[in-house]
Amino acid sequence: MPQFIYRAMDAAGQVVPGNMDALNVPDLELRLGRMQLDLIDCRESRQKVVAVGRKPVRRSDLINFCFHMEQMANAGVPILEGLADLRDSMDHARFREIITDLIESIEGGLQLSDALAAYPEVFDLTFTSLIRAGEASGKVNEVFRNLADSLRWQDELAAQTKKMATYPAVVATVVIAVTFFLMIYLVPQLTSFIKNQGGELPLHTRVLIAVSNVFIAYWYLLLAAPVLAWFGLRHWLRRSEAARYAADAFKLRVWLIGPVLHKIILARFATFFALMYASGITILECIRLSEGIAGNRVVAAALRRAGQQISDGQSVTQAFQSTGIFPPLVVRMLKVGEATGALDGALRNVSYFYNREVKEQIEKVQAMIEPAMTVILGLLLGWIMLSVLGPIYDTISNIRI
Repeated sequence: MPQFIYRAMDAAGQVVPGNMDALNVPDLELRLGRMQLDLIDCRESRQKVVAVGRKPVRRSDLINFCFHMEQMANAGVPILEGLADLRDSMDHARFREIITDLIESIEGGLQLSDALAAYPEVFDLTFTSLIRAGEASGKVNEVFRNLADSLRWQDELAAQTKKMATYPAVVATVVIAVTFFLMIYLVPQLTSFIKNQGGELPLHTRVLIAVSNVFIAYWYLLLAAPVLAWFGLRHWLRRSEAARYAADAFKLRVWLIGPVLHKIILARFATFFALMYASGITILECIRLSEGIAGNRVVAAALRRAGQQISDGQSVTQAFQSTGIFPPLVVRMLKVGEATGALDGALRNVSYFYNREVKEQIEKVQAMIEPAMTVILGLLLGWIMLSVLGPIYDTISNIRI
């Protein structure tokens, strides 16, 4: 389908530029008309255009989409009418185009899940699988409600994770900036004064002068090395699957951060596994979809092994226990859920427990980082003061009155 670059006018008389897939110009006019836009002019693009600065579809937009569709479904409003109402009230240009295409696809005979599957960058495989299960069971409204709740939970979890990573990064940047200032500007001035006093310099003072000289002579390399290492590591990870697997395994073992990340992954797995299982998706399909949700190759490989063992006839509990990735709490809850037939409820309990633990551990990590950074900065300043003031004190002590 060709793509057109267009200029259109909205109801307020504002010119709205953009690009859209359409069969021809009349089809483009029809699509824009459904978005309450009037075509001014257009031209066919010879290649797909990536709009610079085009606002992506965020998680908050998906939350609003799920909430709206749940309310419409609960009120008995047909899907097409619900989508049309959402399209007419939406300010997000890209999402409005997607909803317009969804309406046209459904009018063409597709199910909602099949129409959503045409946009995997917005609606992932788990999202479309849940909608498909809801269509089969007649519980689309419940699926939308559960999806909205899960997306809100993901949003909160992402905010907590970002908070955990941002504070250390800011403090580390301040410490590095102070270190460069001391080594390049302050220490040379102080050491020049010390050298003029004459006498033998102690070892720690000579080490400080050597370190300061390295900063002065190679400051650009010290700044460029982390950046080059970062890009080199990214290039290596892109080219090697073994490197990506090793990096994911390392993430789970990093001091302080590894246990928190492991629990975040387990909470995400338990939440979506329970959601999918409650929607009528089979256990093996839930495990297959959870591989992509995990976001970690080590956990995904463990899920793949568990799925293979279940398909070979083992119980769910035995399969997950044999992987060595899932702690006793998860295995115990799986055993209870498998015995009672309430596997989704047991996994929701796991999700609740780990979600609470993640919040507590993030707070503990942040509480530990602040004094740790303070101690590092204090030791650095103490070393410099001792190296500078020590020789001065020795010189003054040797003066005879």
